[in-house]
Amino acid sequence: MENKPQIAVLDDYQHVAFKMADWSTINTKADIAVFDDHIADEGKLIERLHPFAAICVMRERTPLTRSILSQLPNLKLIVSTGSRNASIDTHAVEDFGIILKNTGYFSTGASELTWALLMAFARHIPQENNSFKAGGWQQTVGIDLSGKTIGIVGLGRLGEKMAQYARAFDMNIIAWSQNLTADTAEKAGAKLVTKDELFTEADIITVHLVLSDRSRGIIGKHELGLMKPTAYLINTSRGPLVDEHALIETLQHKKIAGAAIDVFDTEPLPAEHPLRKLDNLLATSHIGYVTENTYKLFYGDTVNFLQEWLDQQ
Repeated sequence: MENKPQIAVLDDYQHVAFKMADWSTINTKADIAVFDDHIADEGKLIERLHPFAAICVMRERTPLTRSILSQLPNLKLIVSTGSRNASIDTHAVEDFGIILKNTGYFSTGASELTWALLMAFARHIPQENNSFKAGGWQQTVGIDLSGKTIGIVGLGRLGEKMAQYARAFDMNIIAWSQNLTADTAEKAGAKLVTKDELFTEADIITVHLVLSDRSRGIIGKHELGLMKPTAYLINTSRGPLVDEHALIETLQHKKIAGAAIDVFDTEPLPAEHPLRKLDNLLATSHIGYVTENTYKLFYGDTVNFLQEWLDQQ
């Protein structure tokens, strides 16, 4: 009997791939291996992936570089969740004749998490929850959002959503990005300011930019140094948008009230990383897009792409 194609589903951290879509038709035509761990070592990753004809990746968890792809001679298909995946070398994919498919994506999860983080530090929810469970009662004083100024760095689809949320909380909204115009800002209910003005004036700064060579490190020591000592920074977009060393130094020396981040330069973040030791940092492990509806779309589209590919074999 002819061997079935081998398919790998990578980085299923929550063990939900088979729960979010119906894989029954794929199971009859292929052998599927699901992995729940992350392998950072390139040699070990290549060894794991070598047998597979198709690889299903969760966006930006396992990078597929030219070096890695060049050593996977059996690979014919990559299905990546999300509309784009910066950790896949698309030029190498094309050069090696590999088919690349991208699933649909819901953007609401990231903006909702951003606002959840904002509310959590504004009212000190993690600290109050820990105090409550330890037998305590009323340990902190929260800040009011009404009347505060939110600075939005990047007023695209997610930035506009943040502006909508801020309006509902009666906040003043200012915005900046390299190509933002006053008219575009006004349509979103924001006031266009310079970059320095935003970091100087805002009580809460939230970052919503696409990572590129131009935007990498766009928030560094200078920008962080302009912030009020009572201000907070939120980054749920991409870790390298903010200079990590400058952020750590800023938080260690209590130069700002705090930060909330969901993204990091290295993911998963090493267990002993200094960011894990900061008491004025609220952090989550890149869960902005990790929602039920998004996962159902991700894995549903993945199954459909695999079915189409298997029908052609």
